[in-house]
Amino acid sequence: MTDWISEYLRAQAAAHRAIPVEAVVRFVGLLREALQADRQIFVFGNGGSAANAAHFATDLGKGASDRLPRRFRVMALTDNVSWLTALANDYSYEEVFVRPLQNFARAGDVAIGISVSGNSPNCVRALAWAREHGLRTVALVGGRPCRMAELAELVLSVPDTHYGRVEDAHMTFLHLACYAFMEHPEWAEVAPSR
Repeated sequence: MTDWISEYLRAQAAAHRAIPVEAVVRFVGLLREALQADRQIFVFGNGGSAANAAHFATDLGKGASDRLPRRFRVMALTDNVSWLTALANDYSYEEVFVRPLQNFARAGDVAIGISVSGNSPNCVRALAWAREHGLRTVALVGGRPCRMAELAELVLSVPDTHYGRVEDAHMTFLHLACYAFMEHPEWAEVAPSR
């Protein structure tokens, strides 16, 4: 057990060391642009990635926004269970993220898909729709070639395929983005909301 834990932690540290700093800088910049233009940010994923999406929306919508003169408009598409299950039941599970985007999203908004495989059909469909309709697109994915990476304007990739390690590294991407604004609110450079 000790050897397994030590090896897991070594591999986890390697995944974190491989986080592409310049891609995170671009991600923070994209969020800053969305904040300045009062754009909506949509985030989505399945399973652990759904939890990461909800966690990110909370940290950006509350934690980061509490430090800024203007608030982020962020929504985790994973968090309305009745709507999500109605869409899955009445259409298909592949539709659960694209349908809310059809209701709320506008050109210039931001769609952030999170998937270790990068091939989750509902995330792929949502990113494809977002791209076709002029949204800025971001994919947080694992280390294999995938459809989401092909669709996204910005790709935050972890060079690993272990679900736990990749999900942990994805949360690090998301925390870095939120804490950039929490710890350096001057980076936002926005006027107060009306």
